Amino acid sequence: MVSARVVRPWLVAWLYLVALGHLVGAMGMTWLVDLPLFADYHVHVLAVFGFTPEQQAAMALHSWWMALFGATLQAFSLFLFALVYVANRYRCAAVWLWVGAGILLWAPQDIYLSMQRGVWLHLWVDLAAVAAIVPPLCILWWWDRKWKQE
Repeated sequence: MVSARVVRPWLVAWLYLVALGHLVGAMGMTWLVDLPLFADYHVHVLAVFGFTPEQQAAMALHSWWMALFGATLQAFSLFLFALVYVANRYRCAAVWLWVGAGILLWAPQDIYLSMQRGVWLHLWVDLAAVAAIVPPLCILWWWDRKWKQE
């Protein structure tokens, strides 16, 4: 059996990488949202709400919302960095549990709202995020919970 002493640092490093990925992705959302690379995405999302690509005001509004969400996600990534640091440093099982609870509160709602409009890309991104974040959090919670009892 693999020991927690060996695997735990890798799980923590993974969560730091997830936080870094969120930060880099969020910065891209904020500052690169108007690149032609994202044009098809904008057109698709606007189409599910009944807008056409010719409606420049709708396109500008969608870009603004994306940039605003990117800035919010940047803050989320910093909070995630801080929470991973605190939970790791002090082996605080409750922090792992609360981060997991936050993800599990957000994901079903985001998935539901995306499915209502048929924006399937969001569903897959959300499921990937849950799969990447929640299992390590559960494992770390379990190990740190037991560690405090010893």
